[in-house]
Amino acid sequence: MRSSSSAEMRYIINDKKYSFRSAFDTETGVYVRTGVLDENGHDTGIDPFMASFPHLIDVGVMGHCIHGKTGLCAKAGIGCYQSGLLVEQPNMTVENFRWIAEQCRGRCNQLALGGRGDPDQHEHFEELLAISRENILVPNFTTSGYGMTAELAAICKKYCGAVAVSWYRSEYTLKAIRLLLEAGVKTNIHYVLGKNSIDEAIERLKNNDFPKGINPVIFLLHKPAGQGTKQNMLDFADPRVAEFFGEIDARHPFKVGMDSCNVPGAINFCKNVLPESLDTCEGARYSCYIGADMVMVPCSFDQQKRYEVQLGEGVSIEDAWNSAPFERFRDKMRGACPGCEKRALCMGGCPLMPEIVFCGSEKRLIKQ
Repeated sequence: MRSSSSAEMRYIINDKKYSFRSAFDTETGVYVRTGVLDENGHDTGIDPFMASFPHLIDVGVMGHCIHGKTGLCAKAGIGCYQSGLLVEQPNMTVENFRWIAEQCRGRCNQLALGGRGDPDQHEHFEELLAISRENILVPNFTTSGYGMTAELAAICKKYCGAVAVSWYRSEYTLKAIRLLLEAGVKTNIHYVLGKNSIDEAIERLKNNDFPKGINPVIFLLHKPAGQGTKQNMLDFADPRVAEFFGEIDARHPFKVGMDSCNVPGAINFCKNVLPESLDTCEGARYSCYIGADMVMVPCSFDQQKRYEVQLGEGVSIEDAWNSAPFERFRDKMRGACPGCEKRALCMGGCPLMPEIVFCGSEKRLIKQ
């Protein structure tokens, strides 16, 4: 990793194993990478399938959720995929977090703090953020906003690249957004998109009805994991899905984004979204998740831990990254939809939950 300026903190990672370079700007959050480089260093235009070490790690620092225990998530129509209402485990220790951060120094760009609860309610929240910065890593996190204060917002401004507030349709949601914006924090909204929320999403997009000053609204597709039910899954044939992506295609005074699970929908329904702006599933390719129990999986939605690797006792992040379970996960993407001309854009969609993929193509084939 090289820093071109200590003030700007822009740096480049040269991946010698997979022959490409990536650059990340910690001030703007812009991340770019080359295609695979040939023996002369020329860009072939072929997108590298994976990196030799994750560029972003979701770190589940929270083992239990104060907000979830109130029942307010369920009241807002959000089925917590980590079962925050039902499961209570210890939060990640500072020592384990430092162990992760020190391995990531010079090899990873960002740590996305999360887990089963609001990271800003961790008993050592500021220390975790400081450790991230000490290791030249940008910390970000998502919060319900339930416990947000002006003091916490100031800490976020000091350390975080951005903070996302989950859209819970409540006074504390709006208060958290206001406090973060007043502190000068780059603030996103995370909106879970399911059968019970898509009508509201369409109307809010039509009317540009989100708080002023936010960075982007990012739509996260509902997944049937944890307390998330199959009954709330959206179906490709639902006419509201096409209408929603039509609104995604339109211009808004705020930025609009989506998670990788929504990419097949954008491919099939959007006309104005540039293909190169779409990021399909990067689990086990450029990102992974480490829980408070120090179990590493390709994606946090693998709540059944089908691809788990226990870290510690001689097993490093790099060991887990190169493990057989992670390779099995990658093989599902490598083998998906071989006859489809669009496979490079979505790689078959979600490898964990093929039932949520917005695709009706007869060429769709998911490797089991």
